[in-house]
Amino acid sequence: MASTIPFVQSATDTLLGQVRACTLCAAHLPQGVRPVLQVHADAQILIAGQAPGSKVHQSGIPFDDASGDRLRDWMGIDRDTFYNASRIAILPMGFCYPGTGKSGDLPPRKECAPAWRDQLLALMPKIKLVLVIGQYAQAWHLREACQPSLTENVRAWESFWPDMLPLPHPSPRNNIWLKQNDWFAGEVLPPLKDRVRRILEGSAE
Repeated sequence: MASTIPFVQSATDTLLGQVRACTLCAAHLPQGVRPVLQVHADAQILIAGQAPGSKVHQSGIPFDDASGDRLRDWMGIDRDTFYNASRIAILPMGFCYPGTGKSGDLPPRKECAPAWRDQLLALMPKIKLVLVIGQYAQAWHLREACQPSLTENVRAWESFWPDMLPLPHPSPRNNIWLKQNDWFAGEVLPPLKDRVRRILEGSAE
């Protein structure tokens, strides 16, 4: 069994190379192509996000912004753990920064997920928990169970637990949502921190 892991990671590296060379959406990306993701065959926790923002586009590091600071706090982990690809995978719905619209960043490009997502997910067999961030990721991952609104998905978190957890985006733009839904911090974050800890310690069921 152990001999299969290098093979799986080799296949993952090959696919990652193809993703990083992708120009499928190039004509629609005002700041150019720069796929930002973190994938490894041994990863145990998957962060399924939306799309990189402008700061992440510049650095090439996923969640390298205030959203990432809040997400790491929600998970109860430090930056070193967060950026250890063999533990945490980060797979947004769109790998490249889509640009800015009238009310903030544009949605993830629709071409990205059908082209790459299932292939990448298939190469991460050890995932025990998927954090599903934002409405576009929730529509994809929750499928028929997806509710009409993000708030309803997060409210129904126990129906997806412990393998999956719908979350609001940790962006500072969601401060109002967090204030209006103060149950989230008390009801959802403690179990999240505990499960992340147990998975990373190897004590999760």
